[in-house]
Amino acid sequence: MRLACGNYIMQFQEGGVEVRKNGRLLYSNRRPMFATIKTAFAVSEFYDCAYADIAASGGKIVAQGTLTVPSGSAFAFTDVYETAGAGFKMSRNVKVTKAGDDLGFSTKVSFTMAESDDVHDYNCFAPGVWYKQNEFAPASAIGKDLDNEYFWRMETRYALPLFAMQNIASGETAALSRWAADATLPTTDIVRSENITDPKCTVGAIGMSKPKSETLNYMYYGYGIRKELGTETAGLSIDYVYPGCDGQLPVNNPYAGLDFREKPKAFQRINHPVAVGFEQNYAVAIHFDQYAGGFQPMMKEQWRIAYARLRDKLFEVDNERHYRNGMNILTRYTRPYGDSYGLPFACQLPDMDISSVSFQFGFVGQQPGIGYQLLRYGNKENVPEAYEKGVGVIDFWARTAMTESGLPRMCYNPTLQGFEPYPHYIRMLADGVEAILDACLYMRGKGDERPAWLEFCRRTADWLANVQNEDGSFYRAYHADSSIRMDSKSNTPSVIRFLVQFFLVSGEERYKTAALRAGQWSYDNNYRNLEYRGGTCDNADIQDKEAGIYALFGFLALYDLTGEKRWLEGAIGAADYTETWTYAWRFPVSSPWPKHPFNKFSVSGQSIITIGGGADVYMAACSYTYYRLYVITGDEHYLDFAEFIHKNTRQSTDADGSIGYAMPGLGHESGNFASQTLQSHYHWLPWCTYVEVDPSSRLYDTFGGYEIADAQKLLPEERAKKNRIYDTFGKKAR
Repeated sequence: MRLACGNYIMQFQEGGVEVRKNGRLLYSNRRPMFATIKTAFAVSEFYDCAYADIAASGGKIVAQGTLTVPSGSAFAFTDVYETAGAGFKMSRNVKVTKAGDDLGFSTKVSFTMAESDDVHDYNCFAPGVWYKQNEFAPASAIGKDLDNEYFWRMETRYALPLFAMQNIASGETAALSRWAADATLPTTDIVRSENITDPKCTVGAIGMSKPKSETLNYMYYGYGIRKELGTETAGLSIDYVYPGCDGQLPVNNPYAGLDFREKPKAFQRINHPVAVGFEQNYAVAIHFDQYAGGFQPMMKEQWRIAYARLRDKLFEVDNERHYRNGMNILTRYTRPYGDSYGLPFACQLPDMDISSVSFQFGFVGQQPGIGYQLLRYGNKENVPEAYEKGVGVIDFWARTAMTESGLPRMCYNPTLQGFEPYPHYIRMLADGVEAILDACLYMRGKGDERPAWLEFCRRTADWLANVQNEDGSFYRAYHADSSIRMDSKSNTPSVIRFLVQFFLVSGEERYKTAALRAGQWSYDNNYRNLEYRGGTCDNADIQDKEAGIYALFGFLALYDLTGEKRWLEGAIGAADYTETWTYAWRFPVSSPWPKHPFNKFSVSGQSIITIGGGADVYMAACSYTYYRLYVITGDEHYLDFAEFIHKNTRQSTDADGSIGYAMPGLGHESGNFASQTLQSHYHWLPWCTYVEVDPSSRLYDTFGGYEIADAQKLLPEERAKKNRIYDTFGKKAR
């Protein structure tokens, strides 16, 4: 008996499953009924066996059998295989028919790799968690230590519940993903520890493993408990484990491992109860393909396959109203602080209790960016308060932030009446100076020249041109005297767009040359090598989302300037990478605060910040850019994704005023909800509102509406003409 999908044949024989292509064995599972048992000793033992009966029925394969473990517990498996779309679907029912002296169990769907059982021979993809061999991940990340046996993570940690393994030599790829976004809340009064049992957990884990025939449980201080088992292991496999687990991972506890020489680790397992009549029901999608072009085409296609099936419905929000609510927030909380002008660094929700006052040039503060938005809004909408505050913010930075070297200072503290010793990040530099140039050009468009603002931008552009490395790169951060503070080069794309735009304003070739040289370095390293790291200024130089965002901004600016295909190729590559950090699926999350949007709305639209970390709303900043990319390429997926992040990112805010925050439109900065219980600082930072109003204002200025649906009403040729934003850059108000 067999099922066929393209060139891949799934065969059932001798109680097992094989996947062949042109007669060649690629994947197999000779004992598909697999269970890990939490014994009376609270350690995990695993057992497996072949199906007892396999039958074809209505185009499907139904495989059944009972797995009985040494304690006497018995589990009846019914697995249904079928073709579905571009791959296969497997639906599983497991029923406990006998209960021995066991405390819990989990089951596994897996396929063993026939081409190689060496984990180093594979690149892996788990959205927001694992890219290639996680070479740019922190030491604590899954996959960083490829000498482990288990590489499993709860699927709620993934932007989509998807894991793919690609053989580097052949390009052959196997991918597993959750079939439907139908997870429910686990038991909320259970704390996850080393090895718990929760009958309500409906979330799995996805990854790969190459286990020894031994138990593996870590004590609370990181010591591994191992006992020989009689179970024959199959080699390296791609796995879906249900319910899920997190492991093996390094332990960050400084007291762990003091009394033994091994590296302390953790392996958090979740089990279902071994109770007669208890049933598991879950389904997974299985995809096989080959990608001659390497990792990036695989990542793009596997993401899109899962996205098409699992993407959450669009959130209902009035984006013009949301924009105006955001501008009301920024207007209200911008004020003079002595001789300075700005917004608080952080305010606690729900009542906007101001907890810290400090101004950042970009990144989480976005002070000049907010200044530009305020003066634009105040002028267009005849709101004098907003206009005056916006001018005040830009004036303050242009007047005080410049240093003798030409490198602006980054972080002002009004209590000190001076600047904090914050690194001069070029990513933060780009945020602030682009906004000052925007403000300068806006004022020029209304006949109000601001030479001091323009001179600030010129000095910054000159500094960039002067410190650029011979290979076209820039360092991640500098001291005020231009000496190197952080020597990674991965943030080079951050300043490309500013250099392009200042060239358009000044007409001086040196800035264009600097932008093109930075673009070439970024193309060779960020794009081709997937070296998107260090984009978040409050994290280490590790793989993250915002480095991808700024590469997208930079490459697209170069394409807008030159029309060269390589820059569009880079922009597309950065866009494909960056969107994989966005939670496109939904699952329920419990919040400890009665006034929080996640009690009412979904987490979809939030995006993972750094690899394996928490999530925030920063993808909101990209809706305008993804829409522009759609207009250039005609790729309908970019249209869909642009609308998705233009709407669903609003779900972390009091979008309709019903949550009870101090003002409608407010939202929290970030949080971690992989456990399905929200952990967050529960505070608002200025960037949270800025990244939602800024793309809306640009969408309006370019295409004449606050909704992407409004832009879609334009004729294609009219959209394309309006999308040539550099044709009139700096020549009129935008």
